[in-house]
Amino acid sequence: MLKSQSRTPRKALAARSLGALAATLLTLLLTACGTKSEAPKGDCPVCPTCPVCEPGATARPGEPAQPATPAFKPLQPARWSDLPAWSDDDLRAALPAFLQSCRAFAKRPQWPLWRTACEQAQALPSPSSAALRSFFESHFQPWLLTNPDGSSDGLVTGYYEPLLRGSRTRGTPYLEAVLGPPPDLLHIDLGAVQPELKNLRLRGRLQGNKVVPYYTRAEITRGDQSKGGRVLLWVDDPVELFFLQIQGSGRVRLPDGSMTRLAFADQNGHPYQSIGKLLVERGEMSLDQASMQGIKQWARANPTRLSELLNANPRYVFFSEQAIKGGDGEGPNGALAVPLTAERSIAVDPRHVPLGAPVFLSTTRPSTSTPLRRLMLAQDTGSAIRGVVRADFFWGFGEQAATEAGRMKQEGKMWVLLPPGAAPE
Repeated sequence: MLKSQSRTPRKALAARSLGALAATLLTLLLTACGTKSEAPKGDCPVCPTCPVCEPGATARPGEPAQPATPAFKPLQPARWSDLPAWSDDDLRAALPAFLQSCRAFAKRPQWPLWRTACEQAQALPSPSSAALRSFFESHFQPWLLTNPDGSSDGLVTGYYEPLLRGSRTRGTPYLEAVLGPPPDLLHIDLGAVQPELKNLRLRGRLQGNKVVPYYTRAEITRGDQSKGGRVLLWVDDPVELFFLQIQGSGRVRLPDGSMTRLAFADQNGHPYQSIGKLLVERGEMSLDQASMQGIKQWARANPTRLSELLNANPRYVFFSEQAIKGGDGEGPNGALAVPLTAERSIAVDPRHVPLGAPVFLSTTRPSTSTPLRRLMLAQDTGSAIRGVVRADFFWGFGEQAATEAGRMKQEGKMWVLLPPGAAPE
């Protein structure tokens, strides 16, 4: 109780001082994001959605960011015949995932646009794949996703729900802490201070009366419990914990055989840095070896260098604990706040693809040229999922899902299916 009360004045100070700190926050943002003539893709060190960091954006400290690029049209009208093997996909496997999206739409402002399609889909009595194909063709229009340069090919990666071994108490071999969100992690909406910064959010912490970036991975993992959140569980493998943070959710088997689920709750606001890319740049492995399996193999062979490698990625993810519902078959909740469906849910960049929308994906199976063409649902996001033609394929839970996800780095095309009124003018 006393520890909780001792933090209250700090949060109150953050709330009361928002206006006074706006200039400091903006300077911090521009210092972190705008000092390069071409800002990096992905996250800023302290903000997950930052217009200054869009490709091509320029800014100097104290000056507003210039528009990144002229407006382009990421959606181009298409015909159903443009979708390769559209008539071959068994759409019955996609229907449960679509109905999950409808659950989310019913709670959101865009529900009127989706209501007719969702209600009619729910009323279909044990439809055949052919009936579902007719349903989608009657209620949706396909739109080809295109990149700013006019191309329509993009990157398709994979992710899965890993299984870790853990305990509720610390003791060999369970020595790696899984942390919940820290109470001193601040989320500040700069749009409340300056309207032109709408949708711009910062993560940080108070240091005196200034907001500074939150602690890095290295600072959090040094063992100082004042840096980071409450310990939820202890697990036995730092590498598996690192990949749990990359995947965003996972399951933990406890010593008594029971299982619990860990779901993404927050992150420290620092940019994600690929340790696979770093190992390739150092000459530690070739590009084709830089898979999840290859990185794990390197970690086992280099235990004394592991901490230094992991800390090269300053981002740190915090979790919440959730009960596993619906048996082993139900996936974790994605960004849409509905359970993900194995091999039918994808993560997308919501700046270009509406969350919940059906997306027809044409790609190939991991490390092969075998076609993988099916109707997916855009039900998740990820800090590394940036760009118009970009998808992360959810493979599900288990060793096979881990194998497929770890090897997947394919080229693909995407068509988003939108009902009348939801399509761009």
